[in-house]
Amino acid sequence: MAAVASEDISAGAWRWQAMTSRLLPAVSTCAPCARLVFALTALKATSQSPVRATDNPTQVSNVDVVILGVKAWQAGDAARAMKPMVGADTFVLPLQNGVEAFEQLSAVLVRKHMLGGLCKIVSYLVEPGHIRHAGFEPFVAFGEWDNHPSDRVEALRETFTRAGVEAKVPPDIQAAVWNKFLFISGFSGVGAVTRAPAGVLRRLPQTRSLMERAMLEISEVAEARGIRLPGDAANQALASLDSLPENAMSSMQRDIMAHRPSELESQNEAVVRLGREAGIETPDNSFIYDSLLPLEMQARGELQFSE
Repeated sequence: MAAVASEDISAGAWRWQAMTSRLLPAVSTCAPCARLVFALTALKATSQSPVRATDNPTQVSNVDVVILGVKAWQAGDAARAMKPMVGADTFVLPLQNGVEAFEQLSAVLVRKHMLGGLCKIVSYLVEPGHIRHAGFEPFVAFGEWDNHPSDRVEALRETFTRAGVEAKVPPDIQAAVWNKFLFISGFSGVGAVTRAPAGVLRRLPQTRSLMERAMLEISEVAEARGIRLPGDAANQALASLDSLPENAMSSMQRDIMAHRPSELESQNEAVVRLGREAGIETPDNSFIYDSLLPLEMQARGELQFSE
């Protein structure tokens, strides 16, 4: 059985789902769990799948794998809550934005239970139990943090494939996580500062240049920390941005615009902090973080002001 932790943005909390139909062949029952219907509105069709869901992780014990899809800033609390679910052979697949989830979760759950992972999709919550897919052909990538081959990684890849989900095992999962970090932090940060969608950000020379500079800073920080990214990583990220729908926005941008707590600390602040630790200056990411900090503090109730 697989347990999926996913954020319910409208309720401001995350929900545990025991997925017993499509993900893993080993099926366990979850008697106390409520039966819900999960709806996915994709780019071309809408589908519904029954799931067993609970907001109490103690009701779902000793699962094969936990797929962690909460916001980056919720990962620590989720890790502590999921402890009853983690048996001797359970492993955890974190899909958070940023580059720190693996270490944060390992500190709580023990390193041997962890994979590195990321996903690529533009989606958002329409209402509890209803997700809208708005951009990118979705895929998930994962692997052992030291990149050694393992049976559990291959079994999970095959399981995703059988479920119709594109799954990849990169040769270097840490580089893949940083490559996603480069894209999402540049896109999220500039989008949140300007409140403009992808079509505007990529079309205006000024905002495109700001995104590129922010991405290049991340590439420099990665190199200083021993992460080997492609030399054209920023160009690849901008090419991905060019393929997004005109009105696409990142989840961090949507959260900040809606006055909700966001992943600012895990994205642009992390660039600044990790750069400082490595002796790399990050003026553009510092500008983004400093500009958004008052809104983040307001959303978290740490600062009050009228707009």
